[in-house]
Amino acid sequence: MSTNSLPEAAPSPVSQQVQPPLHLWSRFVAMGDSFTEGIGDPNPDSPGGNRGWADRVAEELASGQPDFAYANLAIRGRLLNQIIDEQLEPALALKPDLVTICAGGNDVIRPGGDPDRLAERMDSAVARLRGTGAGVVLFTGPDLGSTPVLGSVRGRAAIYNENLRTVAQRHGAIIADMWALRELNDPQMWAPDRLHFSPLGHHTIAAMVLDTLQVPHSLQPLETKPLPAKKWRTARSEDMVWAREFLFPWVVRRVRHQSSGDGISAKRPEAGPMFGRRMPQGSAD
Repeated sequence: MSTNSLPEAAPSPVSQQVQPPLHLWSRFVAMGDSFTEGIGDPNPDSPGGNRGWADRVAEELASGQPDFAYANLAIRGRLLNQIIDEQLEPALALKPDLVTICAGGNDVIRPGGDPDRLAERMDSAVARLRGTGAGVVLFTGPDLGSTPVLGSVRGRAAIYNENLRTVAQRHGAIIADMWALRELNDPQMWAPDRLHFSPLGHHTIAAMVLDTLQVPHSLQPLETKPLPAKKWRTARSEDMVWAREFLFPWVVRRVRHQSSGDGISAKRPEAGPMFGRRMPQGSAD
């Protein structure tokens, strides 16, 4: 070796290399109804017995973030006014830097649901949340055109979605676009009640949310298996069973002004760490 050669620089020890965080959020609060509570995605290891897209998102956000905390204030059956009246102040008190709020779906599917009035109330809530400096994620509703019963309110849902986009633009919020998530048209994305998402649906939505937030994650796209063709009589029989077990009780609750969330409390009312036995990363089961 020439005496004029300079020695090569030694590689930096791994211990001295500082890895930047995957994201900058440390306190995540989820607000909403049954969708955010995780109904349709049962899991006995999750608080309240349901996992859902929000828990899946929190699991990924917590990865490698030792000080990360998560609260889920959502309760099934809640209307938009109830969500804002019951969950907004507790959410603000938790001092989150990231809030997701999905509300109005239960209002839109009811007769007389006014997408313009709903958006006005949502606008004021988002203004409060954004005024704290927290990032806010709003959800458009899924395209209901191919779903039984709910397809009849597709027009109102589309108007409400456009109003939500306006709200997001006014306040610098982020839109998680379920309307554009064409995978949700697959029947296997829906739970047996045809009103909530299945574990596969929640998994797919969680991945979309993380992609929207531009957060690297381990949730891989999962392809559904082709469903066997059904005979007319089989499909008709299944529809009758569904109507008896799910649709009729839902209608009765509406008539009686009852809610599936009566007597139910938020499953994670305090912001705490994600701990305990986790589901395998990327699992939709």
